[in-house]
Amino acid sequence: MARQPYRFPQARIPERGSGVFGLTVRNAMARHDSEMKEECLREDLKFYFMSPCEKYRARCQIPWKLGLQILKIVMVTTQLVRFGLSNQLVVAFKEDNTVAFKHLFLKGYSGTDEDDYSCSVYTQEDAYASIFFAINQYHQLKDITLGTLGYGENEDNRIGLKVCKQHYKKGTMFPSNETLNIDNDIELDCVHLDLQDLSKDPPDWKNSSFFRLEFYRLLQVEISFHLKGIDLQTIHSRELPDCYVFQNTIIFDNKAHSGKIKIYFDSDAKIEECKDLNIFGSTEKNTQYVLVFDAFVIVICLASLILCTRSIVLALRLRKRFLNFFLEKYKRPVCDTDQWKFINGWYVLVIISDLMTIIGSILKMEIKAKNLTNYDLCSILLGTSTLLVWVGVIRYLGYFQAYNVLILTMQASLPKVLRFCACAGMIYLGYTFCGWIVLGPYHDKFENLNTVAECLFSLVNGDDMFATFAQIQQKSILVWLFSRLYLYSFISLFIYMILSLFIALITDSYDTIKKFQQNGFPETDLQEFLKECSSKEEYQKESSAFLSCICCRRRKRSDDHLIPIN
Repeated sequence: MARQPYRFPQARIPERGSGVFGLTVRNAMARHDSEMKEECLREDLKFYFMSPCEKYRARCQIPWKLGLQILKIVMVTTQLVRFGLSNQLVVAFKEDNTVAFKHLFLKGYSGTDEDDYSCSVYTQEDAYASIFFAINQYHQLKDITLGTLGYGENEDNRIGLKVCKQHYKKGTMFPSNETLNIDNDIELDCVHLDLQDLSKDPPDWKNSSFFRLEFYRLLQVEISFHLKGIDLQTIHSRELPDCYVFQNTIIFDNKAHSGKIKIYFDSDAKIEECKDLNIFGSTEKNTQYVLVFDAFVIVICLASLILCTRSIVLALRLRKRFLNFFLEKYKRPVCDTDQWKFINGWYVLVIISDLMTIIGSILKMEIKAKNLTNYDLCSILLGTSTLLVWVGVIRYLGYFQAYNVLILTMQASLPKVLRFCACAGMIYLGYTFCGWIVLGPYHDKFENLNTVAECLFSLVNGDDMFATFAQIQQKSILVWLFSRLYLYSFISLFIYMILSLFIALITDSYDTIKKFQQNGFPETDLQEFLKECSSKEEYQKESSAFLSCICCRRRKRSDDHLIPIN
């Protein structure tokens, strides 16, 4: 019988999932997983706060938003310049027609308005002559006008003049005996004069009882009529012409009964779609090119809007990761300053600019196609959006320390400046109301609150000081003395004290920023976290290559989309 070889007893190897070895492995893997999570978060934060050039060097990521912003600046500015030139033609056409109307319908108009009214009359004969002159000029419009004007229909769909007069109901007045008996109820009488009535010879309408005015009861006479015109100057710039409706109103104001009737002329121009346009040439083709260009601007702004919105969303996700990690590791919340660093105000500015550009471009396309006529709203949207686009360029200059001083100084001084302006504004409002009440009857610049505020603001900047002092009427010695005390105290207080303190606040913030740039800015929790070492050497010595490989593979790919593109 063969002898069996002796078998040594095998040592029992502990399983990986039990005992001291399993616990050590699990602790090592948990610790390594926590370290990798922290390291990944730190890398994402560092990448988020990099400049576009640094991001490209770090991960070869093309700065699409930077390229889009540069392209958008060129496109939006070109669009604004073209629209501005077109809008200037519209405004110039309206203003030129208003001046022409004043010369056509106002008897004795000198070419310059006397004040807020166009001209004035002082006798009954001149009043009648001015009223009849306007009516006769309307009748002879086609024979005397130099423009492309025609008669338009009024609110009642009638062509002609509408003459209305307001007067007290009844009364008698004897100034020599200081006797007055009047009913202050106001009556309104109107008459419509069409072209047939004006063509009668002799003109019977002049002898009607309506035009027998009792001036001591008369409040005002209003003549209103509509005219139509076509702006042909747009053809020279290869654009479709606009058709206008001018709603003109002439008011003879006698409410003061001071022996002076003020004559006001108002012309409200509205742009309407021309019913039938037959223009031969390249105008239609040029309009199509402009519409294509505007559509391309909308596409560019829409792409910029999507990218900036995506960056804000990803930044908020990264902020949430950092807040949860900081609270879990350090057992305290992150300060508000660090939390606000994740909200990029420049992106918000770009989004607002893109929205305004898109809406403005759509309105511009409708205006170019003659479907809309709201030039003012479109110009406000495009002008403001272009302003915000150029302001957004400062963001990229802020990556350079020499240019970043302006941004940091504005950020540091803004809260203090706003609080200071709130206090100074109370004093400014006090001077505004005081000047309006006391000096309003004696000075043109203090007639209403708006002009008072503008006058005082110009005085703060040192403009028009002598004229403000000199134009005060010396009809009341008391008011004249008060005006001197009022103006001297305001100028001394705001120029020598408040304005100097305002500049000192900004200078102080600038000096603080310069010191921080030399000695270093105060570190926040976020900055200290980013400065920590990316790995620990002791842990690398204890960890095996196999365990490190497993832990690295455990990082989910779903976390990659949380890295925002700043």
